[in-house]
Amino acid sequence: MMTVTSRFQFPAAHVLAQPAFSEEKNRQIYGKCANPAGHGHDYRVEVSVSGPVDSETGQIIVPGVLDEIFEETIRSRYAHRMLNDESPFGSLVPTAENMALVFEQLLAEAVSNRSSARVAQVRVIETPRNSAESGEI
Repeated sequence: MMTVTSRFQFPAAHVLAQPAFSEEKNRQIYGKCANPAGHGHDYRVEVSVSGPVDSETGQIIVPGVLDEIFEETIRSRYAHRMLNDESPFGSLVPTAENMALVFEQLLAEAVSNRSSARVAQVRVIETPRNSAESGEI
């Protein structure tokens, strides 16, 4: 079994706030990130896929296919948007942790539909000091 990782990025904004909480409680939990005006990041996303190496191509998945999947599944849906306005983040706080979970689910389905590879891990890098990983690596 082999694993390869591709790196992507996209800009987006978010507000870290649980809709069920008061503004004061959100500020206690999320600090300045709960500012209702929001703030942006240039998110970096690392997608690791695992599978057997194809004897003809020498690859687990054709890089262009993974690029297309990321574009269709993540970038076209979330880039240059307020994440809180996009599903499922209207009801799910768009933390790096939740983004990693959601992106892993979305990418897993698309990758399995278009290749014999499987998504092993998705890492969302929000800042140089903050990232979250979902998966099994």
